[in-house]
Amino acid sequence: MKESSGGVYDLLRGSFLTDESAVKKWRVIFFVVSLLLVMIWSSHSIDEKVVRISELNKLKRELRAEFVDTSTILMRMKLESAIRKKVKDTGLEPAKEPPQKIKVLIK
Repeated sequence: MKESSGGVYDLLRGSFLTDESAVKKWRVIFFVVSLLLVMIWSSHSIDEKVVRISELNKLKRELRAEFVDTSTILMRMKLESAIRKKVKDTGLEPAKEPPQKIKVLIK
């Protein structure tokens, strides 16, 4: 019983890090700590990229909506009735006679 309680006491005191074979243990501890730091950095990097992707998707939806609105306005502006209303003040009217074809014969 005394051996196990001393082992726990030594573990809590940290004496396993100061004995003769501590160099190997320190190497492992530094390796594990460096892996943990890399894991934490990687996690934060991924979180930043997820936030950036979310912002870009939101911007894409806004630009798509603006494109649809602009194309709708353009289509309305191209309608013959809209063009007639705009040029009515200048005195332009549709031709009453259809246009005639001109044929050029080259000999």
